[in-house]
Amino acid sequence: MKGAILIAVAAAVLASAEARITYSKTFKGSQPPFVSIELDKSGHAVYKEAPDDPNPMEVQVPPGDVAVVFDLAAKLDHFARPLESHLKVAYTGEKKFVWEDGSEKHETAFNYSLNLDARQLADWFEKFSETEQRWEDLDRTFHFDKLGVNDAVLQINILYDRKRLIAPQQFVPLLERVSKDENIVHIARERAASLVDQFQKQSSSAPAATP
Repeated sequence: MKGAILIAVAAAVLASAEARITYSKTFKGSQPPFVSIELDKSGHAVYKEAPDDPNPMEVQVPPGDVAVVFDLAAKLDHFARPLESHLKVAYTGEKKFVWEDGSEKHETAFNYSLNLDARQLADWFEKFSETEQRWEDLDRTFHFDKLGVNDAVLQINILYDRKRLIAPQQFVPLLERVSKDENIVHIARERAASLVDQFQKQSSSAPAATP
C-alpha cells in the first residue's frame, strides 16, 4: 500500500514538472512576424522567431514570474475555453495559448479578448518577446556595430524603467563585456555598468513579480 502511494505521488510530481505553457503570435507585416515562447514550471523558457528557428534562445525565468504566469493560466482554466471577444476591433495578430501537462492539452486563439486575465497573460509574453529582441539587438551591435551599442543599451534601460524587462539577469554577462570594451563610447559603457549593478541587486533581493 505504501509503495502504491509513493508511486502515485511520484507520478503527480512528474506531471507537474511537465506542465508547460506556449504562447505564440502571428502577425504578418510586423517585426518579427512570428514569435513563440515556451515556459515550463521549472522556469525554463525557449524563445523562437520562426516555427523552425535554428537558433532559439533559452532563458531561465525567475520563480516569481513563473508563478504569475501559471496562476493566470489556472484562472483561464488552462485555456480549455474560448477567449476571443468577436468584437470588430483592429487586427493585432493571432495570439495563441497552449497548455500541456502530461496527456492533458488545451489551446485557444484570439485576436482580442475581453478577459482581463488573458490580456495580462498575453502582455507578460509580449514583455518577454520585447526583452529577447533587445538582447538580440545588443548582441548584434556589440559584435558588428559598435556605434549602435549606445542606443541598444538605452533601449534596454527604457524597458527596465517601464518594468517590461523579463529576467534581466540574462543581460549581465553581455553588459559586463560592453562596460569593459574601450572601443565603445564612454556613455554606453557607464550605462551598461549601471544596469549590471541594478540587475544584480534585483536578483539578490528577488522582489515579487506582478503581471
